[in-house]
Amino acid sequence: MKSLVFFRSQRSVIAFAAVFTLSLAIGAASGMAVPAAASPAPKPSPQEGTYAGPETCAICHDEVHQKWATSRHAQAFSSPIFQKDWSELGSQFTCLECHTTGYDAAQSTYAFEGVTCESCHGPFRQGHPAEPMPVSPDHELCATCHKTTTDEWLASPHHAAGIECQSCHDPHAQQPLSDSITGLCSNCHKDNGDSFTHGSHANAGLECSNCHMYTSPRTEDPIQGLVPTGHTFTVGSEACIGCHQDTVHTRDVILELSGEVQTLKDLDTDQLRQLVQEQEQQIGDLEGRASVRLYTGLAQGAIVGLATGAVAAWIVSRNLELVDIEGDEDETAEDES
Repeated sequence: MKSLVFFRSQRSVIAFAAVFTLSLAIGAASGMAVPAAASPAPKPSPQEGTYAGPETCAICHDEVHQKWATSRHAQAFSSPIFQKDWSELGSQFTCLECHTTGYDAAQSTYAFEGVTCESCHGPFRQGHPAEPMPVSPDHELCATCHKTTTDEWLASPHHAAGIECQSCHDPHAQQPLSDSITGLCSNCHKDNGDSFTHGSHANAGLECSNCHMYTSPRTEDPIQGLVPTGHTFTVGSEACIGCHQDTVHTRDVILELSGEVQTLKDLDTDQLRQLVQEQEQQIGDLEGRASVRLYTGLAQGAIVGLATGAVAAWIVSRNLELVDIEGDEDETAEDES
């Protein structure tokens, strides 16, 4: 009986060892095998009507997300200027309508800090991207927050010409759609640089916005973020005074210079060269005549000097002779007496 029990125990140990060894072999084989290509991570699928957040959009729109991440929209809540006003105004929740995403006035809550994708495109839609999330590319969308700027634009020639915000601004990066302001304006205003006023300012290194979007320099933080932005694009006297404080009342000089410049533009370069040559010839002739007059004057002076000196010498010598004669006569008279 003892032998049977031992035999059964031995079989149990052998079976355990065999199963354990097989498991180790399978584990080692699976570890050495090349893994299959990983399947794409499942996209978050928020419920309809909720806000997914910018990181969800970044899964597919990474390039746009990177441009937005350093923009003023992304920093609308964290901006030091906003945080300062937010504290001084007693944390008025109405400010969050523009500085957060998904603000709920009834609950005084918001979904995300800053102006995220869904602030303009709306809450995430179930079924996106098959279900699009369009945005209206016009000023009414921007006016929900940028009312001061939009009101200025409504009074501008740009509005009359149908040039919307997105015609000049990248809505994601909030940067001009060009490397420079002048380059942006030149897309439409190609001939303005030919005038004296535009040309002289461009040569001084100024951009179009220095005059056409001039605003008085701020010495303090804006109150509740409301500041003029120059989107009427008109040039007022304050723009000129900003640089020309000492010459603001010398408009007649500017007009005179403008007339002279226009006159010079009308002259032919060949005519100018001929005029310069003629003036150089006249200068040479005058210099030659001056030299001749100098030498002639010296010669005449020498002749006159010689003649005058000779006459003066003769007169002096003659007077001396008369004095000697009179002296001799006086001595003879004394001797005879």
